[in-house]
Amino acid sequence: MQQRLDYKQASPAAFNAMLHTEHQVHKSGLEESLLELVKTRASQINGCAWCLDMHTKDARARGETEQRLYLVSAWREAPFYTDRERAALAWTEAVTKIAETNEVSEEVYEQARAHFDEKALVDLTLAIVAINGWNRMNVAFRTKVGDYVSPHAKP
Repeated sequence: MQQRLDYKQASPAAFNAMLHTEHQVHKSGLEESLLELVKTRASQINGCAWCLDMHTKDARARGETEQRLYLVSAWREAPFYTDRERAALAWTEAVTKIAETNEVSEEVYEQARAHFDEKALVDLTLAIVAINGWNRMNVAFRTKVGDYVSPHAKP
């Protein structure tokens, strides 16, 4: 598949706006390991190969296990995730699929609130909004996949 255009070069201001949001996500205080699982799950749902390549590489470089990465799409059946991670993954799926359901259920909200205070839940939601935005940019413009090297990798 050929890349349609390089959105970073086509509109540096748009790219910088996305980066600003991403920087805010990483300043939120949410665990990086949790953010990588959330980004991976949303990217699976959206079929974003570029983001999957990036976030699985970053997660591994930060110490995530292969087993947890392989099974994140089946997190409900796999015993390898904490209750907090499960709540975040359920919230990720609900927010990512909101156009299909036109809501986030009360059950998913209550599960998330049991593990995230108000600020953390807003920050988690912003992380989901951000990765969905990145997914849409990369899928729409067919960003070339495979060349990403994690800055977190040990030399």
